Formats: sequence, structure tokens, C-alpha cells
Amino acid sequence: MNSFVHRTLVVQLQAGTADRFPVLAHLGYDAEDPYAVTAVFSHDGRVLARWRLDREMLADGLRRPVGLGDVRMRPVATGHWEELRLDFFGDPRSGGGQHHAAVFAWAPAVTAFLRDTYAVVPPGRERVRVDDFLAEVIAES
Repeated sequence: MNSFVHRTLVVQLQAGTADRFPVLAHLGYDAEDPYAVTAVFSHDGRVLARWRLDREMLADGLRRPVGLGDVRMRPVATGHWEELRLDFFGDPRSGGGQHHAAVFAWAPAVTAFLRDTYAVVPPGRERVRVDDFLAEVIAES
């Protein structure tokens, strides 16, 4: 069985007060890191940002507002179009405030991606190999 899931979505990025514009979101899931989803946002072949997201938080964000700090998610309904809004907060601005970008993803596409990850590692069946983790930490010391 394949232990990796990848899906590329076209999402809408909104930075500050600018209009939304399309970018690619490359979502990745690896059974070796069962709690995390990697999201790489790109445009014209350039990586704009890379984030590691909590898989359970991503699923919860489809149903209700979740998150504190740098990453927040919530469902957004615009007519009959269901979206997941992901808010990313970065470093402080020199004039005050904080860098901020919002990404809007089509909720059914995120749901389908998550369903594929659950086929690899069902929710509640995630395992962390503590011995492997400790060996890696000790090796890096």
C-alpha cells in the first residue's frame, strides 16, 4: 500500500487588502509523519510558502473555526460554494501589525484529500515511532 498521498489544488490567495488570485497548493501526507499535512503554495514555478499543518485541525476547520496563533481555519459558505479559509500570520510589520495571508480552498477537494489520507492511516490509528525519533535526536546531538 502506498504510504504517501499527494494532491495539487488551485486555491485563491489573498494578501492584505488585495484581490484574490489563483495559486497552486501542493498537499502532501506521509504515513511516517501521520499527524501532519505539508502544504506548499506556488505560483509561476516559485514556492511562495511552505507550511506543516495538523491533519486533525485541517479536518476540523472544514466544520468550525479552529486555530490560534500563526494558523487559523474556518469554513466559509458563499452561496452554494463551500470553501475552507486558512489564515496564515507571519512576522510583525515594521509599522505595526503582522504579515497576513488568507488562502481559500474548495472544501470538497480538501475533504477528498483527507479521505485519501484516512485510507492510508485512519484517524485514531496514528503512531509515532518513539524509538526512531529518540535515535534521530541523539544522532543529531
